[in-house]
Amino acid sequence: MRGSPTDPSPSARHRRARRAAGAVASAALLLPLLGAAPYDGGWQASAPSARLQHAFADASAAYDVPQSVLLAVSYLQSRWDAHDGAPSVTGGYGPMHLTDARTAIARTVAPHHSDGAEDARGDDARGARLPAARKAPENTRLPARLKTLTKAAELSGIPAKRLRTDAAANVAGGAALLAAAQKQLGEPLSDDAADWYGAVARYSGADDTATAATYADDVFDVIRRGEERTTDAGQRITLGAQPRLRAATAQVRSAGLRAPAAGATECPGTVSCEWIPAPYEEFGDGDYGNHDLGDRPKSQSIKYIVVHDTEGAWDGVLDLVQDPTYVSWQYTLRSTDGHIAQHVKAKDVAWHAGNWYVNAKSIGLEHEGFLTAPDTWYTEAMYRSSARLVKYLSKKYGIPLDRQHILGHDTVPGTTTATIPGMHTDPGPYWDWEHYFALLGKPLHATAGPKGGLVTVAPRFAGNKPEFTGCVAKGEPCAAHGSSAVRLYTEPREDAPLVKDIGLRPTGADSTTDVNDLGSRVSTGQQYAVAARDGDWTAIWYLGQKAWFRNPEKQPTAVDAAGAVITPKAGLTEIPVYGRAYPEKEAYPEGVPVQSVSPLPYKLLAGQKYAAGDKVPGEYFYAPTFDTTPHRVVRGSDMYYEIQFGHRVAFVRAADVRVMPSA
Repeated sequence: MRGSPTDPSPSARHRRARRAAGAVASAALLLPLLGAAPYDGGWQASAPSARLQHAFADASAAYDVPQSVLLAVSYLQSRWDAHDGAPSVTGGYGPMHLTDARTAIARTVAPHHSDGAEDARGDDARGARLPAARKAPENTRLPARLKTLTKAAELSGIPAKRLRTDAAANVAGGAALLAAAQKQLGEPLSDDAADWYGAVARYSGADDTATAATYADDVFDVIRRGEERTTDAGQRITLGAQPRLRAATAQVRSAGLRAPAAGATECPGTVSCEWIPAPYEEFGDGDYGNHDLGDRPKSQSIKYIVVHDTEGAWDGVLDLVQDPTYVSWQYTLRSTDGHIAQHVKAKDVAWHAGNWYVNAKSIGLEHEGFLTAPDTWYTEAMYRSSARLVKYLSKKYGIPLDRQHILGHDTVPGTTTATIPGMHTDPGPYWDWEHYFALLGKPLHATAGPKGGLVTVAPRFAGNKPEFTGCVAKGEPCAAHGSSAVRLYTEPREDAPLVKDIGLRPTGADSTTDVNDLGSRVSTGQQYAVAARDGDWTAIWYLGQKAWFRNPEKQPTAVDAAGAVITPKAGLTEIPVYGRAYPEKEAYPEGVPVQSVSPLPYKLLAGQKYAAGDKVPGEYFYAPTFDTTPHRVVRGSDMYYEIQFGHRVAFVRAADVRVMPSA
């Protein structure tokens, strides 16, 4: 129970009495909500932090939509946040995520898929795969799911501009849409939330029954569980739990939606998933695309899931992944409703991470979104759908749910010194790892006392707003926004120089606050060994140096942890660090070219410690040709440890280090 019940208010009881007498309320669908002077009711006189809650009550009364339904739909779309009038990834505005894509979205697709110039395949054995920037196809007719704000304006009489910028008006517009959907289904404007399943399914904007039903199931799960939260605008919202609620799920069958697309997808039953295959095709001069056939996990283990953002809108990105001359990934997730498309089977190797070792052992998930647009926020529907998919894949392939296995594209290491500056930086500092891991069932919290020896980076996303530049133009400040990133300094003070990254800047130039500069920051969920403490400041070992971040006791940006760490073996003053765990040359059979085990420019020095991940054998998947006959998985006897070395993970040879407890 998370707060008091929402619906059994006096106004709700009065509506029940009216309906019992046979009154019809559907005429409200055609009336503007309070005309030019809306919301002059009691909520304006209430406490400022309660105004949005009262706006939900007012819209519920005006449109005869159960308040619990309004609140739950809004929670699934925005978690009740208004985002100060900024649009989401798909052009959705306000707490109800009313979409106006033609106003909000720039229809450009970046090279795969963010800042950087990496070869997405990341394999020295064949030519680089560097797709050029492309313009997504023009959409002369936007789908209905991307223009719900226009419809809400027609139904409510509220101007589109107000629906975009006024949270209370936005809630009223959403209520008008729900009531219209209920009427179109021939269902009564009932006070019982259970009667609104079909309207909620329609509200999702999905055009197939599976996606719409999955969305509606999530909304009704929110109602059953209840929620309470303080929004980004300081509004305290409560939705009381109704654990015994049973929705009329059969309504979705009469919602006028198509049957789900057939296909042998690899998805949990709790999400909507369709098969849109990426092509495995040869297209001349020995070249082919856009992935490699494999036999995982039989031939080699799957150890990672890599989280990307698309840097483009749904339709254009799907066109790209179906192009054999482009690159590939296993899944794409849609922002409006969390719908999933699978493109490459888990057994096969997609080209997405820019590091062949990681590609060969990972599954790539692309999320509809934009790294350098902090206010193009992701919906709760997509976060939840992604978390369910990741939990399913984690269980199926034995992938631990931590930041050394659930990687951001921005934490995948460069393969060699030359590739480091071109590695990509998505999903970036505005992906909410704190919320994501809570949805994964692995919330971030302290697991040890102050002497545990490790820290887990864990700022509160909404209140953590480091300054960034370069979102719109180089050097220009980005909009202030919640973030998963924590900045690192050379000394325990905020006017100290930022930590340097010699891989990104071999000349020793300073790190910057650019949104794509990973040289001096850590991210939520990552673990590091503590190097020192000084009042409100904590130092960690990072890229071979001591790095400080502000970590006050009352508003911590990291929590204490304990675990295994690695340090150089006695007698070694420094050891090399690698971006991939490849076998020793003696392991390669005849016909398979030896891949160099080239260290990165960093050094791990004596006395330093780093959080230790898995111990793995050197492994290389040889697959340079369309014909799979010569393909081989080469496995060596040399062992490696994965470590959290900088912002990105890295590898060290087990023969060079000793493993010890962090405390």
